[in-house]
Amino acid sequence: MSLVGKKFPNISVDAMNEMGDTFKINVLEEAQRNNKKVLLFWYPKDFTFVCPTELHAFQSALAEFEKRNTIVIGASCDTPEVHFAWLSTAKDNGGIEGVTYPILADSNRNLSSILGILDITNERYDEATDTVQVEGDNVTYRATYVIDEEGTIVHEGVNHMPLGRNVNEFLRLIDAYTHVQEKGEVCPANWEDGKEAMKPNAKDTANYLAAQLN
Repeated sequence: MSLVGKKFPNISVDAMNEMGDTFKINVLEEAQRNNKKVLLFWYPKDFTFVCPTELHAFQSALAEFEKRNTIVIGASCDTPEVHFAWLSTAKDNGGIEGVTYPILADSNRNLSSILGILDITNERYDEATDTVQVEGDNVTYRATYVIDEEGTIVHEGVNHMPLGRNVNEFLRLIDAYTHVQEKGEVCPANWEDGKEAMKPNAKDTANYLAAQLN
């Protein structure tokens, strides 16, 4: 079930930063209290292969997100201690040293369960042990959320684990949504900041499409 158009879950989660500080983050409150958008991205595991490329890519673009009044938060199901070990490992050794945005440590899987982004391919009851057995890694897919200043989810996307994200696309999405907020116009396919948008009516849509054909 899509969460677009709904408030982000009101739940606090442990987090870690590059200084080794453990604290709680409530993503909904971060957006509302700071009057900022939030880009929240989930990745499967620390100390893997594709994941550090994404965390470094978001770090490289951090100034661009900040220009857009947007907070970046990473997240996985690893513990705060594992996050800090990874944050303390050099980039050329597979680590994420130099990443400065906070990383959620959803080790109890409370938030990722609510979002429905865990890799659980099947659950079955085992009579011999009287337990529920989970098939799958029980870690998250590469899920991404853009949350507006009121805490409403305006974008969600989920990639399979081998598929890394294009960070620039999220900058484009934030630009587009900001344009909608400020101008009341809608953004057509492949829209980028500075390009012409459309007023949300049939006449303007027809005129726009006609201009593209000429």
